[in-house]
Amino acid sequence: MHKSVLLKEAIEYLNIKEDGIYVDCTLGYGGHSEEILKRINWGHLFAFDQDSEAIEYCQKKFKDKRIEIIKSNFVNLKKELNKRNIKMVDGILFDLGVSSPQLDKPDRGFSYHHDARLDMRMDQDNNLSAYEVVNEYPYEKLVDIFYRFGEEPYAKHIAKNIIKYRTGKKIETTLELADIIKESVPSKRKRLEHPARKVFQAIRIEVNKELDNLAKTLEQAIELLAPNGRLCVITFHSLEDRICKQLFKKYSDIDPRVKGLPNIPKEYQPKIKLITKKAIEPSKKEIEQNNRARSAKLRVIEKKGC
Repeated sequence: MHKSVLLKEAIEYLNIKEDGIYVDCTLGYGGHSEEILKRINWGHLFAFDQDSEAIEYCQKKFKDKRIEIIKSNFVNLKKELNKRNIKMVDGILFDLGVSSPQLDKPDRGFSYHHDARLDMRMDQDNNLSAYEVVNEYPYEKLVDIFYRFGEEPYAKHIAKNIIKYRTGKKIETTLELADIIKESVPSKRKRLEHPARKVFQAIRIEVNKELDNLAKTLEQAIELLAPNGRLCVITFHSLEDRICKQLFKKYSDIDPRVKGLPNIPKEYQPKIKLITKKAIEPSKKEIEQNNRARSAKLRVIEKKGC
């Protein structure tokens, strides 16, 4: 079963009030939501997820009127809350890791360790899957996503071999793709790490539009926070963390157009303050107990009071 990463730290930094309204934007299998519910006696929790299997699991797990599960991508955060007449919340949490059941269940097509049809959709109703990306994207687009989303140094060689292979037959499965990638990188790379890791990450990000949606939803989250409300974001790779870091810097700095003035007008003052100056990382003990925690980083901001 999935273990929530940085669980204790994230819950503590949310600074939960008993009567507060909170949002778990990445419900998954309910680890963080469960801890939030323990701390809100007469508050309310809205939990977002787009994965039907995770939602079905949590609907059975949580028989509680204090939680409402919303089947939607978190990019629709503001829209879905507005539908429920919620204009302001006391805390928002994102855990951007792919859940263990998604990775471990072969038929979801996320893993290069299991043979399955290429899929990688977090929302099973999504029309775009890894199969379409691998078999239909042109060479230039494959190179672009492998470089940008996977930071893959052998992107051109891998993309070239994918194009060459698929002219003979469609690439159907995860292991077919993993084998093509293995043949496309030097032996030294194979000794350092699984050669398919970065490309699989890049394809998953592309299929689910993860980075585009993250940037959009963080803007919405900051806007939705009540004064002194907190936003906690747990990232798992450098691209996600960079988006958070840059956006939080933008909103925690004084507008450069008025910096240095003796009296800064309210509309130019920072919207948020950084609660964590540096990202919080898992303890050595947590990494030993859960290897998937090794790349996690937690950043926390607080909305400025009126």
